Amino acid sequence: MQLMQTISMAFKAISGSKGRSFLTMLGVIIGVMSVIVLIAIGQGTTASVTESISSMGTNLLTVNIQTRSVGRGGPGGWGGNSGGNARGTVILKLDEVLELENDETIAYVSPTVSGSLTVKAGSTNTTASVTGVLPAYANIVNQGVQDGRYIIDADVDNRSAVCVIGVDLAEDLFGNTNVVGNTVHIDGRKFRIVGVLESKGTSMGGSSDDSLILPFTLAQRMLESTTISSIYISAVDSASVDAAQEAVESFLYKKYQNESTYSVMNQTQMLETANETASTLSLMLGGIAGISLLVGGIGIMNIMLVSVTERTREIGIRKAIGAKRSNILLQFLIESVVISGMGGLLGLAGGMALMHVLEDVLGMTLVMSLGVAELAIGFSMAVGVIFGLYPANKASKLRPIEALHYS
Repeated sequence: MQLMQTISMAFKAISGSKGRSFLTMLGVIIGVMSVIVLIAIGQGTTASVTESISSMGTNLLTVNIQTRSVGRGGPGGWGGNSGGNARGTVILKLDEVLELENDETIAYVSPTVSGSLTVKAGSTNTTASVTGVLPAYANIVNQGVQDGRYIIDADVDNRSAVCVIGVDLAEDLFGNTNVVGNTVHIDGRKFRIVGVLESKGTSMGGSSDDSLILPFTLAQRMLESTTISSIYISAVDSASVDAAQEAVESFLYKKYQNESTYSVMNQTQMLETANETASTLSLMLGGIAGISLLVGGIGIMNIMLVSVTERTREIGIRKAIGAKRSNILLQFLIESVVISGMGGLLGLAGGMALMHVLEDVLGMTLVMSLGVAELAIGFSMAVGVIFGLYPANKASKLRPIEALHYS
């Protein structure tokens, strides 16, 4: 029997039972859709995190210091913890931190403190993320204002009750972003809005669009944080990052005499860590989705075994008139591969459609590479071969005389 005849008979067998064939494909369709969508979410998250970190420039350094203080911003302030440092009495002061700007490799320095406080405008109440910073913070994270001004040195020196508001928070409180000059009450204290932040969307650390920026000194008092546990630093350029990191680590070691008390991370390290985490997430999601493909393969094997039983007499007749074992094996194997392959293609189409829906629901861009699509289709075809081999082999081994007696 010629190969094309065998393929033709396989397609006829599939088309002769369309409902059962589709239900058999369904497991593969769902499996491929799961692989496509979950890996797309993982890759989209990776791209979002990478873009978020890169948007702050390649010369950013972040410092986290363990402290004993427990304020309203949480244990140890933002980035701290309640474990304390090796020399519990050591307190890092603002003027000491600012001395880092004297280093020729460092352009800007800003300690930060953050937490959540109740914000009220008129009759509208909400809980917002509050971050206390110095004016240099805007240059460090590459975020300015779309209206009004940012925090200035006089605000920090005088602990002025002023704030810069995110666009989403402004919409929530006032219904618009034209809010410069308006007042809000933060934890019961009256603040004047002096600026509206540029929108930067959501990143791995949250969203600045629904936050408030306060002068660092006043934010410390509001959040009851007496220590500095987080510092943002910008090197003069990307080539100076390593030298700037060495200068910061040297400064901190002289202060604390214990390297376990603090950590300094640069953008490259942050990107590597974020990418490793996101890659692990994508692998895990892909593995979970792959399980559903295996379940679909088991479904194909079960149906093909039923098909062999139902067509035992047909197999006997074909063998009696000269069909070889390889012909029978190939026919049933082709049926299995066609079912899984068509399921894979339908799953790919369904996955792409679901991605577009989820982009609107999740508010993020999902990324599907050509390699992932090829892998999903290839895996679905492999499932057809692997799980179709046993039923096909069983059919090919039937003895003609026994098969002809089957009714």
